Amino acid sequence: MILIVYSKIKNVSGLDDNQKIGIKEFLRGKVDDWIANCNGDEFAARDLVGGANRNWSGTPLESIYRKHISLGKSEKAANKAAGVDLGWLFKTMLYEDKRKFSSRKKYVWHYRCVSRIYCGLQLIGKKYYRNVPDNL
Repeated sequence: MILIVYSKIKNVSGLDDNQKIGIKEFLRGKVDDWIANCNGDEFAARDLVGGANRNWSGTPLESIYRKHISLGKSEKAANKAAGVDLGWLFKTMLYEDKRKFSSRKKYVWHYRCVSRIYCGLQLIGKKYYRNVPDNL
């Protein structure tokens, strides 16, 4: 569940349901890794699949880019449009997640997991810890 005020979710067309499921599962894995390793730091989609991680070849994300190339867009236009589609799929994935995320708009949307317990990790203060006794 995502906690966004005045937010909307947009359906991404041109991808079949299996492609969307694969993309969202891939993104969920990226979010899981971020949460487990970054101790509550906020993140944006571009932190997970942009910059040094921008090569989508061989990942489910490649189908988003290929969709735009097949529509006759240039490489540059396809990259930009794929980024927009990815943003909508990313937001939808967070919305469908059982955990809670806070969000805020900077230049792009940034999110932070605010759930108290996450996959065996427990949030104490601003850090996640493993194997926390139940009495804490």
